[in-house]
Amino acid sequence: MVTNASLQLEDTQESVIQDGSYFSLSDNPVDFAIAPKEEPVGDLHLRFFVPSGTEYALPAVEIREVLECSPDRINPMPNVSPLILGMINLRGRVIWVCDLGQFLGDPIPVNTDRADIPVVAIEAGGMVLGAAVDRIGVVAWLEPNLLRPLSRGANRFIKGEWQLPDTEQTIKLLSAEEILLSPRWVSQ
Repeated sequence: MVTNASLQLEDTQESVIQDGSYFSLSDNPVDFAIAPKEEPVGDLHLRFFVPSGTEYALPAVEIREVLECSPDRINPMPNVSPLILGMINLRGRVIWVCDLGQFLGDPIPVNTDRADIPVVAIEAGGMVLGAAVDRIGVVAWLEPNLLRPLSRGANRFIKGEWQLPDTEQTIKLLSAEEILLSPRWVSQ
């Protein structure tokens, strides 16, 4: 097993992702050590943000696809909940696209006046819904045993939250099933 090795990288300006860390390569050769790969701990989640800056996560197994969707691809529909932005064709299947932040009670609507809107297609029980968000974060391993429960009467769509180390920032874990089965889609 190699525990310390040196690599020469030349003539590149690209940013690359190595084990979840971003670093930039310059024109000069760079030496760096290769650490032994650790086994991931926890479950794989997609982290993303709503317009107010609140960070949420969904288990990767509840996500069908993540896409950038131009606003003109989202077809508005009359007489539906204001939480629904419209419909899109996702690989031959027509699905609703909602403003996830507004659905969760975020005071700021998602900005639809831009070239592309990040949409997370969530799936549970054979149902699929496109959730428009402000921006996509990273895919990360999060430990379920570190999930803190929320207080009573909290949002039922949130299973709990993780406290990020050495910061006040939290990541709220969502339940795709609770979101998809919510009566709010027809009662607004």
